[in-house]
Amino acid sequence: MDCLFCKIIAGEIPSKKVYEDEEIYAFYDINPQAPTHILVIPKKHIASMAEVTEENIGAVAHLMQKIPLIAREAKLDGGFRIVSNAGDDACQSVHHLHFHILGGKKLSEQMA
Repeated sequence: MDCLFCKIIAGEIPSKKVYEDEEIYAFYDINPQAPTHILVIPKKHIASMAEVTEENIGAVAHLMQKIPLIAREAKLDGGFRIVSNAGDDACQSVHHLHFHILGGKKLSEQMA
């Protein structure tokens, strides 16, 4: 599989790790859109939220449970935004499910 995030998980491409356990991997985005910009991904390849099923929902639930912990460790005490794009029309650039944690400043009220 030629997936950028799968290669990062495998250690084939370097990343600045923030958190890792058996099911998920979190690392700093190389093109940050906020002072703190962390990507959180499941280790199992799921292309996007459009491919979440009964069989893989456990990994997604675990990921969502860990996002507040990751945000606290990143000292995002004033709040943070979570974003996930699904599909080409949403500008998903890497087709491996991922969530952006954005924070470290007052974010724009505009979502689009």
